[in-house]
Amino acid sequence: MERAVGFVRLVRPVNGLMMGFAVIVGASLVLAEPLSAAITLRLFLGFVTGFMLVSASIALNDYYDREIDKINEPDRPISAGLVKPGESLVFAALLTLTGFSAAFFTNLSCLGVAVMSWIVSVAYNTKGKRTGLPGNFLVSLCVAMPFIYGSFVMGQSLGLKAVLFSALAFLATSGREVAKGIVDVEGDKTKGVKTVAISHGGKAAACVASGFFLSAVLLSFLPVFLGLVSVWFIPFVVVADLGFAASSAMLIRDYSRENARRMKNMVMVWMMFAMVSFFAGSL
Repeated sequence: MERAVGFVRLVRPVNGLMMGFAVIVGASLVLAEPLSAAITLRLFLGFVTGFMLVSASIALNDYYDREIDKINEPDRPISAGLVKPGESLVFAALLTLTGFSAAFFTNLSCLGVAVMSWIVSVAYNTKGKRTGLPGNFLVSLCVAMPFIYGSFVMGQSLGLKAVLFSALAFLATSGREVAKGIVDVEGDKTKGVKTVAISHGGKAAACVASGFFLSAVLLSFLPVFLGLVSVWFIPFVVVADLGFAASSAMLIRDYSRENARRMKNMVMVWMMFAMVSFFAGSL
């Protein structure tokens, strides 16, 4: 049972649920017909693709970061000995195959986007992480992609709403990844990872992360001004925006490792509110 729990923890299922939900949100942005059995199936396949591919990416990331995690995150399944490194690779391969299969049975455009996302993910895990900010952008691209993927799930071309919401996700994730670099300084130094926190210090990293968060806040006004969303977008995005602003202020005031970890976790909550606002705005 402990090993089974280890495999569940390995993929951090909350992240997979968020990515699966992001695909559904992306689909809702272009959905122009009532739900039917065929549409429900496509949404389900889209959710499965998002969940499985991000889970595979996380399992692969923990494989490549297993030495760093012994310092930064010793409780993670590989570091704690619950999952063997080779097992994580096999598990990642099975998750990837499942995600690609779901994409294939959706449509060929979805399969193409899924493969591109997987390539970006592998590039980050194998080489990109050590580049610092460019690596952060690769992660952000993977997080932004599900909103675009949702449009293809519905057989639609890329629209302005999907682009805007993908950009919001990109900015918020970039801020979180830079803040995460503050948390991981000790382990990252041992592997030559050039995060903003290592290259320029914790204060600079806090300012850069906050800049990304506040840029996302400013961009969130644009869908309202362009009339792309319903009034239901506003209450949820206000909560997200206030959360991002407060987290930015708290991070700049205290950029210690402990507080950066708290802010990194809080930002996940604000990102969830932002996704709910996207979905609500399409009603």
